[in-house]
Amino acid sequence: MTEPSPLSFFGPGLDPGPSFVELIRQVRPSILPGGELDGAVRDATPFLASEVPHGTTVLAIRYASGVVMAGDRRATAGYTIANRRIEKVFPADDLSGVAIAGAAGPAVELVKLFQVQLEHYEKVQGDTLTLDGKANQLAQLVRANLPAAMQGFVVVPLFAGYDDRRALGRVFSYDVTGGRYEEADFQSQGSGSVHARNWIKAAWREGMTADEATTLAIRSLFAAADEDVATGGPDLVRRIFPTIARIDGDGYQELDEATIESLAQQALVGPERGGDGT
Repeated sequence: MTEPSPLSFFGPGLDPGPSFVELIRQVRPSILPGGELDGAVRDATPFLASEVPHGTTVLAIRYASGVVMAGDRRATAGYTIANRRIEKVFPADDLSGVAIAGAAGPAVELVKLFQVQLEHYEKVQGDTLTLDGKANQLAQLVRANLPAAMQGFVVVPLFAGYDDRRALGRVFSYDVTGGRYEEADFQSQGSGSVHARNWIKAAWREGMTADEATTLAIRSLFAAADEDVATGGPDLVRRIFPTIARIDGDGYQELDEATIESLAQQALVGPERGGDGT
């Protein structure tokens, strides 16, 4: 007896094309972000949501030839520190990255699905999406997560990358409904975002170097951690440092811990420690 093909047959007009998300939507919609929850889980989620680890704060800063993405390492569940070393910044592909804030579990799953979607598109089409196309794909995933967000599992990513057609770095933010917004120069997300953003706004300038933007990211996360209990800044005592990546024409590059520690030691000697910044 011939075994049935594991691949579904798509009728006219139903072929998912290069969209991996649409393929999953047709063959296994339950594993998509916001997939259907069974009754018991759905009824319990409002109570569970507050106990699920949440990650904050992430940011992206444009510099002369690219963009820096950074995220602190703390995850909290209610008033408890659930994890001190969570990763919040990930490569999306060779020229872009995504940083996550919100419910940690669904956020990481969304990032994995986004990475697969970009690779799936490239293999099917034989070409990569434009940076705008990648930002739109992520918007669709965030929109698909809306039912889970309404249950308390909010995921709010930042997306940034190097646009090789325009030869510059670009930053995109999202709301929980999947609304996509391109930012002029920088953006932050998460509970400490307003403090980080204010610090960036005061110091950002056109034509910053990669090192200057990286240092600004470190100081901004420190400022956010100083005001927001859910944000962990550079911890020089425990040697816990933010995750930082630079994206430019040479691709996605995550900085190693020794480099970030050295930059943090140099950067955090001014107003953060009561000094004059000189």
